[in-house]
Amino acid sequence: MRYLITGGAGFIGSHLADELLARGDRVHVLDDLSTGSIYNIQHLKGRPGFQYTIDSASNAPLVAELIDEADVVYHLAAAVGVELIIQSPVQTIVTNVHCTEVVLTQACKKKRPVFVASTSEVYGKSERLPYREDGDLLMGPTSAGRWSYACSKAIDEFLAIAYWRERRLPTVVGRLFNTVGPRQTGMYGMVVPSFVRQALLGDPITVYGDGTQQRCFCHVADVVNALIGLMRTEEAYGQVFNVGSTEEVSIGELAQRVRTLAGSESEIVTVPYEDAYEEGFEDMRRRIPDTSKVRDLLGWTATKSLDDILVDVIHSQALELELNAQPA
Repeated sequence: MRYLITGGAGFIGSHLADELLARGDRVHVLDDLSTGSIYNIQHLKGRPGFQYTIDSASNAPLVAELIDEADVVYHLAAAVGVELIIQSPVQTIVTNVHCTEVVLTQACKKKRPVFVASTSEVYGKSERLPYREDGDLLMGPTSAGRWSYACSKAIDEFLAIAYWRERRLPTVVGRLFNTVGPRQTGMYGMVVPSFVRQALLGDPITVYGDGTQQRCFCHVADVVNALIGLMRTEEAYGQVFNVGSTEEVSIGELAQRVRTLAGSESEIVTVPYEDAYEEGFEDMRRRIPDTSKVRDLLGWTATKSLDDILVDVIHSQALELELNAQPA
């Protein structure tokens, strides 16, 4: 099979490329490196079946050409991270909506199946837990910057489903819940790599808010397996699937576990949301998925525990810090 991965130099995209190549498939990565990194795919250069192009998914003629050469498209290109979303709301909205429109339009001409990556953020402030794919979405006001990301990804979902219903383009939407693993950067506010780096450097581990908010973290290897399974199952077309772990942890406890597993003596400090992001910033107390839909279709469940994930990230970042410390 021939796969096109937009955003393929990103954290999840690069792991997806790894796994597809390991299974004997061919992969072409498209990424403008705005949040991805060439280092994520450096090890794939020269490997049989792998190609990459540094450009944007908004480049319609290029996307059309690459889709012509693909059997399946994974559309992962997006603005990511709370900090980027708060700082650059225009980039967030334009990148997420326009690029998805370009990919779906070009894929529809050739009827190439498309996976569209969405996010648990679309559930907004809903308190109907665990979150089900057919549950209501509850957004905040348009004056609050963080909701621009949730709304833009919800529009992506509407587009993907509309293309299936109206034009019979095979599409699948995956709502990803806090995917974590090696190569993820804390640069844009991702909590686990940020905590791990702080712990390894002996810096204060900064918990935003009061630390009682709870999240579920899923290893990228588990997520990749779900993404591959969904695009190889025609019954998934035109549907939305939660993909994530159901093991909850408070952010305060997460900081403690990172510090312990890293053997760190870092101080854990709390930072008010208004200091970390913007005045009036809202966060959800809990965010836990109902994953029965993807389990029933594929038999998929997350296999790695939170401690497994943290140990993996700690090892990866410790090795990176060691390599960076070596003289050139």
